[in-house]
Amino acid sequence: MNRLVTIFVAGFIALMLLSSTVFVVDQRKFAVVFAFGEMKEVISEPGLHFKLPPPFQNVIYLDKRILTLDTPDADRFMTSEKKNVMVDAFVKWRIIDPRLYYISFNGNEASARGRMGQIVKAALNEEITKRTVREVISGERGKVMAAIQLKVVAEAKQIGVQIVDVRLKRVDYDEKINASVYDRMRAERLKVANELRSTGSAESEKLRAAADRKRTETLATAYRQAEQIKGEGDAAASAIYAEAFGKSPEFYKFYRSLEAYRATFKTHGDVLVLDSNSEFFKYFRAPGGASAPAAAPKK
Repeated sequence: MNRLVTIFVAGFIALMLLSSTVFVVDQRKFAVVFAFGEMKEVISEPGLHFKLPPPFQNVIYLDKRILTLDTPDADRFMTSEKKNVMVDAFVKWRIIDPRLYYISFNGNEASARGRMGQIVKAALNEEITKRTVREVISGERGKVMAAIQLKVVAEAKQIGVQIVDVRLKRVDYDEKINASVYDRMRAERLKVANELRSTGSAESEKLRAAADRKRTETLATAYRQAEQIKGEGDAAASAIYAEAFGKSPEFYKFYRSLEAYRATFKTHGDVLVLDSNSEFFKYFRAPGGASAPAAAPKK
Protein backbone atom coordinates (compact mmCIF):
# COMPACT_ATOMS: atom_id res chain seq x y z
CA MET A 1 0.00 0.00 0.00
CA ASN A 2 2.78 2.38 0.94
CA ARG A 3 4.53 1.50 -2.29
CA LEU A 4 1.44 2.44 -4.33
CA VAL A 5 1.17 5.75 -2.54
CA THR A 6 4.83 6.44 -3.18
CA ILE A 7 4.41 5.63 -6.89
CA PHE A 8 1.35 7.85 -7.12
CA VAL A 9 3.09 10.76 -5.43
CA ALA A 10 6.19 10.34 -7.59
CA GLY A 11 4.07 10.21 -10.70
CA PHE A 12 2.15 13.31 -9.65
CA ILE A 13 5.38 15.19 -8.99
CA ALA A 14 6.78 14.10 -12.34
CA LEU A 15 3.62 15.22 -14.07
CA MET A 16 3.79 18.60 -12.34
CA LEU A 17 7.45 18.98 -13.34
CA LEU A 18 6.65 18.03 -16.91
CA SER A 19 3.75 20.46 -17.13
CA SER A 20 5.93 23.25 -15.76
CA THR A 21 8.43 22.70 -18.56
CA VAL A 22 5.85 22.90 -21.36
CA PHE A 23 4.14 26.13 -22.50
CA VAL A 24 2.00 27.10 -25.48
CA VAL A 25 2.54 30.29 -27.49
CA ASP A 26 -0.67 31.72 -28.96
CA GLN A 27 -0.49 33.23 -32.45
CA ARG A 28 -1.62 36.56 -30.97
CA LYS A 29 1.17 36.69 -28.39
CA PHE A 30 4.91 37.02 -27.96
CA ALA A 31 6.50 34.76 -25.33
CA VAL A 32 9.49 36.12 -23.41
CA VAL A 33 11.51 33.49 -21.50
CA PHE A 34 13.42 34.60 -18.39
CA ALA A 35 16.09 32.71 -16.44
CA PHE A 36 16.61 33.99 -12.90
CA GLY A 37 15.13 37.37 -13.92
CA GLU A 38 17.30 37.72 -17.00
CA MET A 39 15.71 37.76 -20.48
CA LYS A 40 16.93 34.71 -22.40
CA GLU A 41 14.67 34.25 -25.39
CA VAL A 42 11.78 35.84 -27.30
CA ILE A 43 9.44 33.42 -29.08
CA SER A 44 7.11 34.79 -31.75
CA GLU A 45 6.14 31.57 -33.51
CA PRO A 46 2.95 29.89 -32.18
CA GLY A 47 3.07 26.31 -30.96
CA LEU A 48 4.29 24.05 -28.15
CA HIS A 49 7.62 24.95 -26.51
CA PHE A 50 9.76 23.74 -23.62
CA LYS A 51 11.69 25.43 -20.82
CA LEU A 52 13.19 24.62 -17.45
CA PRO A 53 10.76 24.46 -14.55
CA PRO A 54 10.50 27.42 -12.17
CA PRO A 55 12.40 28.96 -10.56
CA PHE A 56 15.02 28.24 -13.20
CA GLN A 57 12.93 29.74 -16.03
CA ASN A 58 9.59 31.48 -16.35
CA VAL A 59 7.56 32.98 -19.25
CA ILE A 60 5.57 36.17 -19.72
CA TYR A 61 3.37 37.02 -22.71
CA LEU A 62 3.05 40.25 -24.70
CA ASP A 63 0.25 41.09 -27.14
CA LYS A 64 1.38 41.20 -30.78
CA ARG A 65 -1.95 42.50 -32.18
CA ILE A 66 -2.62 46.08 -33.30
CA LEU A 67 -3.77 48.03 -30.25
CA THR A 68 -5.56 51.37 -29.92
CA LEU A 69 -4.55 54.34 -27.83
CA ASP A 70 -7.64 56.55 -27.48
CA THR A 71 -7.73 59.31 -24.88
CA PRO A 72 -11.18 59.85 -23.31
CA ASP A 73 -10.89 63.65 -23.27
CA ALA A 74 -9.74 66.18 -25.86
CA ASP A 75 -6.52 68.10 -25.21
CA ARG A 76 -6.17 71.87 -25.56
CA PHE A 77 -3.52 73.27 -27.93
CA MET A 78 -2.64 76.80 -29.00
CA THR A 79 -2.39 77.81 -32.65
CA SER A 80 -0.04 80.33 -34.23
CA GLU A 81 -2.79 82.95 -33.70
CA LYS A 82 -2.65 82.31 -29.93
CA LYS A 83 -6.10 80.74 -30.00
CA ASN A 84 -7.01 77.52 -28.24
CA VAL A 85 -8.38 74.50 -30.07
CA MET A 86 -9.56 71.19 -28.66
CA VAL A 87 -8.06 68.12 -30.35
CA ASP A 88 -9.13 64.52 -29.83
CA ALA A 89 -6.84 61.93 -31.47
CA PHE A 90 -6.31 58.20 -31.46
CA VAL A 91 -3.29 56.02 -32.33
CA LYS A 92 -3.04 52.48 -33.71
CA TRP A 93 0.14 50.73 -32.52
CA ARG A 94 1.72 47.34 -31.97
CA ILE A 95 4.85 45.80 -30.44
CA ILE A 96 7.56 44.99 -33.00
CA ASP A 97 10.54 44.53 -30.66
CA PRO A 98 9.43 42.66 -27.51
CA ARG A 99 12.90 42.78 -25.98
CA LEU A 100 13.22 46.57 -26.28
CA TYR A 101 9.58 47.04 -25.28
CA TYR A 102 10.04 45.01 -22.09
CA ILE A 103 13.25 46.83 -21.21
CA SER A 104 11.51 50.20 -21.74
CA PHE A 105 8.36 49.49 -19.71
CA ASN A 106 9.08 46.27 -17.81
CA GLY A 107 6.19 44.71 -19.72
CA ASN A 108 3.65 47.18 -18.29
CA GLU A 109 1.18 48.13 -21.04
CA ALA A 110 -0.25 51.04 -19.03
CA SER A 111 3.22 52.62 -18.86
CA ALA A 112 3.63 52.10 -22.61
CA ARG A 113 0.29 53.79 -23.30
CA GLY A 114 1.23 56.71 -21.09
CA ARG A 115 4.57 57.16 -22.86
CA MET A 116 3.00 57.03 -26.34
CA GLY A 117 0.33 59.51 -25.23
CA GLN A 118 3.12 61.94 -24.28
CA ILE A 119 4.86 61.41 -27.63
CA VAL A 120 1.65 62.05 -29.60
CA LYS A 121 0.75 65.10 -27.52
CA ALA A 122 4.21 66.62 -28.05
CA ALA A 123 3.96 66.03 -31.81
CA LEU A 124 0.46 67.55 -31.90
CA ASN A 125 1.63 70.61 -30.01
CA GLU A 126 4.61 71.10 -32.33
CA GLU A 127 2.50 70.90 -35.47
CA ILE A 128 -0.52 72.91 -34.30
CA THR A 129 1.57 75.84 -33.04
CA LYS A 130 2.81 76.29 -36.64
CA ARG A 131 -0.68 76.69 -38.10
CA THR A 132 -3.75 78.90 -37.87
CA VAL A 133 -7.15 77.78 -36.61
CA ARG A 134 -8.53 77.49 -40.14
CA GLU A 135 -5.58 75.38 -41.30
CA VAL A 136 -5.85 73.01 -38.36
CA ILE A 137 -9.61 72.53 -38.61
CA SER A 138 -10.05 72.20 -42.35
CA GLY A 139 -7.32 73.46 -44.64
CA GLU A 140 -4.33 71.31 -43.67
CA ARG A 141 -5.80 68.60 -41.46
CA GLY A 142 -4.37 65.83 -43.61
CA LYS A 143 -0.91 67.42 -43.51
CA VAL A 144 -1.11 67.71 -39.73
CA MET A 145 -1.88 63.98 -39.35
CA ALA A 146 0.90 63.00 -41.76
CA ALA A 147 3.47 65.17 -39.95
CA ILE A 148 2.42 63.85 -36.53
CA GLN A 149 2.66 60.25 -37.69
CA LEU A 150 6.13 60.89 -39.12
CA LYS A 151 7.35 62.32 -35.83
CA VAL A 152 5.85 59.67 -33.52
CA VAL A 153 7.03 56.77 -35.70
CA ALA A 154 10.66 57.69 -35.18
CA GLU A 155 10.29 58.03 -31.41
CA ALA A 156 8.13 54.93 -31.04
CA LYS A 157 10.82 52.74 -32.62
CA GLN A 158 13.12 53.60 -29.74
CA ILE A 159 10.74 51.85 -27.33
CA GLY A 160 10.05 48.82 -29.54
CA VAL A 161 6.67 50.03 -30.86
CA GLN A 162 5.43 50.56 -34.40
CA ILE A 163 2.87 53.34 -35.00
CA VAL A 164 0.42 52.03 -37.58
CA ASP A 165 -1.81 55.11 -37.88
CA VAL A 166 -2.57 58.46 -36.23
CA ARG A 167 -5.98 60.09 -36.70
CA LEU A 168 -7.62 63.28 -35.45
CA LYS A 169 -11.15 62.37 -34.41
CA ARG A 170 -12.26 65.87 -33.56
CA VAL A 171 -10.76 69.32 -33.90
CA ASP A 172 -12.93 72.08 -32.51
CA TYR A 173 -12.73 75.59 -31.20
CA ASP A 174 -12.44 76.26 -27.53
CA GLU A 175 -15.80 77.20 -26.05
CA LYS A 176 -14.54 80.70 -25.28
CA ILE A 177 -14.08 81.56 -28.96
CA ASN A 178 -17.00 79.59 -30.38
CA ALA A 179 -19.34 82.60 -30.24
CA SER A 180 -16.91 84.91 -32.09
CA VAL A 181 -16.22 82.25 -34.70
CA TYR A 182 -19.92 81.65 -35.30
CA ASP A 183 -20.54 85.41 -35.57
CA ARG A 184 -17.76 85.74 -38.14
CA MET A 185 -19.09 82.77 -40.11
CA ARG A 186 -22.60 84.24 -39.99
CA ALA A 187 -21.30 87.60 -41.23
CA GLU A 188 -19.44 85.91 -44.09
CA ARG A 189 -22.51 83.90 -45.11
CA LEU A 190 -24.68 87.03 -44.87
CA LYS A 191 -22.25 88.91 -47.10
CA VAL A 192 -22.35 86.12 -49.69
CA ALA A 193 -26.15 86.02 -49.48
CA ASN A 194 -26.40 89.80 -50.00
CA GLU A 195 -24.07 89.59 -52.99
CA LEU A 196 -26.20 86.82 -54.50
CA ARG A 197 -29.35 88.85 -53.88
CA SER A 198 -27.80 91.92 -55.51
CA THR A 199 -26.71 89.88 -58.51
CA GLY A 200 -30.17 88.31 -58.75
CA SER A 201 -31.89 91.70 -58.53
CA ALA A 202 -29.66 93.10 -61.27
CA GLU A 203 -30.35 90.11 -63.50
CA SER A 204 -34.06 90.43 -62.74
CA GLU A 205 -34.10 94.11 -63.71
CA LYS A 206 -32.17 93.32 -66.87
CA LEU A 207 -34.62 90.58 -67.87
CA ARG A 208 -37.61 92.77 -66.99
CA ALA A 209 -36.25 95.67 -69.06
CA ALA A 210 -35.60 93.36 -72.01
CA ALA A 211 -39.13 91.93 -71.71
CA ASP A 212 -40.68 95.42 -71.53
CA ARG A 213 -38.67 96.55 -74.55
CA LYS A 214 -39.71 93.45 -76.49
CA ARG A 215 -43.35 94.02 -75.50
CA THR A 216 -43.22 97.66 -76.63
CA GLU A 217 -41.58 96.71 -79.90
CA THR A 218 -44.14 93.94 -80.51
CA LEU A 219 -47.10 96.25 -79.75
CA ALA A 220 -45.66 99.00 -81.96
CA THR A 221 -45.11 96.55 -84.82
CA ALA A 222 -48.60 95.13 -84.40
CA TYR A 223 -50.17 98.63 -84.26
CA ARG A 224 -48.25 99.71 -87.36
CA GLN A 225 -49.34 96.61 -89.22
CA ALA A 226 -52.93 97.07 -88.05
CA GLU A 227 -52.99 100.70 -89.14
CA GLN A 228 -51.44 99.75 -92.44
CA ILE A 229 -54.04 97.03 -93.00
CA LYS A 230 -56.79 99.38 -91.87
CA GLY A 231 -55.56 102.08 -94.23
CA GLU A 232 -55.41 99.61 -97.08
CA GLY A 233 -58.95 98.48 -96.23
CA ASP A 234 -60.23 102.06 -96.07
CA ALA A 235 -58.58 102.84 -99.38
CA ALA A 236 -60.10 99.74 -100.94
CA ALA A 237 -63.50 100.62 -99.46
CA SER A 238 -63.24 104.19 -100.73
CA ALA A 239 -62.34 102.94 -104.18
CA ILE A 240 -65.32 100.58 -104.16
CA TYR A 241 -67.62 103.38 -102.91
CA ALA A 242 -66.28 105.76 -105.53
CA GLU A 243 -66.79 103.21 -108.27
CA ALA A 244 -70.27 102.31 -107.06
CA PHE A 245 -71.45 105.82 -106.37
CA GLY A 246 -69.89 107.14 -109.55
CA LYS A 247 -72.41 105.15 -111.51
CA SER A 248 -75.32 106.90 -109.70
CA PRO A 249 -74.43 110.29 -108.17
CA GLU A 250 -77.96 110.90 -107.03
CA PHE A 251 -78.04 107.62 -105.11
CA TYR A 252 -74.77 108.59 -103.48
CA LYS A 253 -76.26 111.89 -102.31
CA PHE A 254 -79.30 110.03 -101.02
CA TYR A 255 -77.14 107.50 -99.13
CA ARG A 256 -75.01 110.21 -97.56
CA SER A 257 -78.14 112.10 -96.49
CA LEU A 258 -79.49 108.98 -94.80
CA GLU A 259 -76.22 108.61 -92.88
CA ALA A 260 -76.47 112.27 -91.87
CA TYR A 261 -80.08 111.76 -90.66
CA ARG A 262 -79.02 108.66 -88.69
CA ALA A 263 -76.17 110.51 -87.02
CA THR A 264 -78.28 113.62 -86.30
CA PHE A 265 -81.35 111.90 -84.85
CA LYS A 266 -79.47 109.26 -82.92
CA THR A 267 -81.05 110.11 -79.54
CA HIS A 268 -84.53 111.21 -78.57
CA GLY A 269 -83.25 114.28 -76.80
CA ASP A 270 -81.78 115.91 -79.93
CA VAL A 271 -83.51 119.20 -80.87
CA LEU A 272 -82.84 121.12 -84.10
CA VAL A 273 -84.35 124.43 -85.12
CA LEU A 274 -84.17 124.54 -88.92
CA ASP A 275 -86.17 125.94 -91.76
CA SER A 276 -88.38 123.23 -93.18
CA ASN A 277 -87.37 124.33 -96.67
CA SER A 278 -83.72 123.77 -95.80
CA GLU A 279 -81.58 121.76 -98.19
CA PHE A 280 -80.96 119.30 -95.32
CA PHE A 281 -84.56 118.00 -95.50
CA LYS A 282 -84.92 117.82 -99.22
CA TYR A 283 -85.14 113.99 -99.19
CA PHE A 284 -87.89 114.22 -96.55
CA ARG A 285 -89.92 116.41 -98.86
CA ALA A 286 -89.36 114.37 -102.04
CA PRO A 287 -87.80 110.91 -102.34
CA GLY A 288 -86.02 111.96 -105.47
CA GLY A 289 -84.47 114.94 -103.79
CA ALA A 290 -86.27 117.54 -105.98
CA SER A 291 -87.45 120.71 -104.31
CA ALA A 292 -91.15 120.73 -103.48
CA PRO A 293 -93.29 123.37 -105.22
CA ALA A 294 -94.00 126.54 -103.28
CA ALA A 295 -97.42 126.84 -101.67
CA ALA A 296 -99.95 129.09 -103.51
CA PRO A 297 -100.81 132.31 -101.76
CA LYS A 298 -104.20 132.50 -100.10
CA LYS A 299 -106.77 134.75 -101.62
